[in-house]
Amino acid sequence: MKKILLLAALFIIHVTVMVGGIKVKNAGNTGKILIQFDQEYQVIDGFGASDAWRCQMVGKYWPDEKRNAIADLLFSMETDDKGNPKGIGLSIWRFYLGAGSYEQGAESLISDEWRRAECFQLPDGTYDWKKQEGQRWFLQAAKKRGVEKFLAFTISPPVQMTINGKAFSPQKQHMNIQPGKLSDYAIFLANCIEKLQEHEDIKFNYLSPVNEPQWDWMAKTDGKASQEGTPATNTEIYKFIQLLSEQLRNRSLQTQIVLGEAGAINYLYEDVNTENRDDQVNVFFGKNSPEQISGLNNVEHIISGHSYFSVWPLSDQINHRKKLNARIKQVDSSLKYWQTEYCILEKTNENELPGGGGRKRDLGMKTALFVARIIHHDMTVANTSSWQWWTALTRHDFKDGLIYLDDGSSNGVSKNNADYCKFDGYFRDSKLLWALGNYSYFVRPGMIRINTSQTATPENATNVMISAYKNKSDNQVVIVAINCSEKPKKYIFDWENQKLVNNELIPYITSENQNLEKGSPVHSDSIIFPPHSITTLVGKME
Repeated sequence: MKKILLLAALFIIHVTVMVGGIKVKNAGNTGKILIQFDQEYQVIDGFGASDAWRCQMVGKYWPDEKRNAIADLLFSMETDDKGNPKGIGLSIWRFYLGAGSYEQGAESLISDEWRRAECFQLPDGTYDWKKQEGQRWFLQAAKKRGVEKFLAFTISPPVQMTINGKAFSPQKQHMNIQPGKLSDYAIFLANCIEKLQEHEDIKFNYLSPVNEPQWDWMAKTDGKASQEGTPATNTEIYKFIQLLSEQLRNRSLQTQIVLGEAGAINYLYEDVNTENRDDQVNVFFGKNSPEQISGLNNVEHIISGHSYFSVWPLSDQINHRKKLNARIKQVDSSLKYWQTEYCILEKTNENELPGGGGRKRDLGMKTALFVARIIHHDMTVANTSSWQWWTALTRHDFKDGLIYLDDGSSNGVSKNNADYCKFDGYFRDSKLLWALGNYSYFVRPGMIRINTSQTATPENATNVMISAYKNKSDNQVVIVAINCSEKPKKYIFDWENQKLVNNELIPYITSENQNLEKGSPVHSDSIIFPPHSITTLVGKME
């Protein structure tokens, strides 16, 4: 009898099951997830990334075949002959309006040429709409491939308007702009929106005029700065938005201002210091706030922030987002939240991330899973309606891009070298790119997040995390499952009072060996998620 039991146990250990055509070992205990199709949360506005800095070189100088292949990876909604997505189908593209440090060259005192940016306005106040050629190429490439929404953003006034004639700040806390020039800055941004729409035949849905105003953006001890940028107080931002709102209204532009881009999300929900740069949810959208902007023309009912410095350890990642969501509900429950910029800056450990943080590029699943977990908690705990990555391309040995550029013999330049990959090079997709695609390709603008019975805990964050979305127009349902564990995990989905057509879901898996690979249909009463994977399941309700 003991021998029979032993043989049975060995059989169970080695049995394999099919997960979308992928063989995995026995998944052990089965979890059950209730999906409540009628319990709705936020409406999704889209997933995006920015063209900041690197696209200006690639879009202008790189061979046409390569830059088109890069654009396909970012924007394409097409599939190959096996049904696998060719790209990640970003639905929002962030276009950077530069301040003119690029034209200044070394005199800009911004060390890296790839962190300087051209400006459409010339020093004499006239405009040259042929500037930012490489970025405009990607703008058109996004439009051609069906990107639905475009956002223009800026981080410094044009250098001819700043106090020090530079695109970085000479002072802490306050905006780097000459007295009396704030109105000119608003006119500049409105001109850019109006004329770019005219010349490029692209509608800019959104304009984000302030970026990380909590940081000082000053030169380092050597007198040089790392990039363009300016601080600003809440009062300065309020006055600026009043002027910008008027300019957009006077031109009958439909572009909506999205305000915030806080350098860390706690600046949105709490009093951090006495610098008048925090508690921005209440300051800008509180009912009794003297600096409320929600009644102004061309102002979208959105507050935006960046997920930096709020993701590690895991308990803090969850708690920060709970506090933000609670504050928004307390101040104005109709206010949307957008997460508009993230790349890995935090220090973790070698087991969590190669290099123990943002340094050292990683094209594999560790970084992809780390970021996917942040997306999940931003979506399910902070209720973000849009999630946007920082920069689409990078040439550095750093975890700050979706697509990596190099010379074929190194992992990217770590010191300033303007010509490294400037005119040509190799480009490499990352698992992070495809992990974002598990959301961006399938969770489209207008879809609605729906409830699952799973709660956000540090334990689940090291195991399996599941979120669900629906499309009201055709009853499509999309489920994204992240398995951070080293073992396959088996689940049953309970649809409550709803029925899934044919009880079938189509899986698309990103793992160490798969990039949004389409699998065979699976039944929702027996689904196994492979270890170290992200799976998107697509089906329809009756």
